[in-house]
Amino acid sequence: MEHTAKEIKAYFRNVFGFRLNNVEVYRTALTHSSMADNNVVVGKINNERLEYLGDAVLDLIMADFLFHKYPIESEGVLTRMRSKLVNRARLNSMARKLGLHEMMRVDGHLTGGAVDGNAFEAVVGAIYLDQGYKKTYNIIVNNVFLTHLDMNVVYEEDDDYKSRFLIWAQRNKHKVNFKCSPVKDGRDRMYQTIIQLDGNKVSEGLGNSVKQSEQAAAEKALATLA
Repeated sequence: MEHTAKEIKAYFRNVFGFRLNNVEVYRTALTHSSMADNNVVVGKINNERLEYLGDAVLDLIMADFLFHKYPIESEGVLTRMRSKLVNRARLNSMARKLGLHEMMRVDGHLTGGAVDGNAFEAVVGAIYLDQGYKKTYNIIVNNVFLTHLDMNVVYEEDDDYKSRFLIWAQRNKHKVNFKCSPVKDGRDRMYQTIIQLDGNKVSEGLGNSVKQSEQAAAEKALATLA
């Protein structure tokens, strides 16, 4: 759906709590590749470049936030906590809480999956370009994550995605099959896990070990289905 500049400004003011300077960068952030406009100079205009930027900015913001919030925790604890905050399932959930999908220009047949989470990352990239790092940090930390999440609950969460997915599947009476096989990634030996639900492929994941590939595949499955 095409939104007016006034509607986009109102959405970010009401939901994210700030006023835009350059509305067009946010219009781009909300444009999925399925609805990309064609520019004779730069080609297709969509949110993929902003998603790339936002992914890096979000990682930095969360690392910065956690470093100061948990001053005595180890590097391993901080890394796992950051992973919980910026994993695909969390970003998809956050985007839904923020009503981001309703603001997007996206093919109506594309729902769920990583579409919304990717758009959230693109929005972070847009805010960074429009507002700078300090304001982006305050908006994302205070107006988004601390508003919509309880950090104590996140801290205690189990990040064993395979177990969480198996529990979800059992509750919903689905038959699950994890199929893992070694693959070559350049010179490195990697493992690929494919998850089948009732005989149908729902996700796949790569990792340096069988366990890592299973966790990666289960995380994607949870983001899509649970």
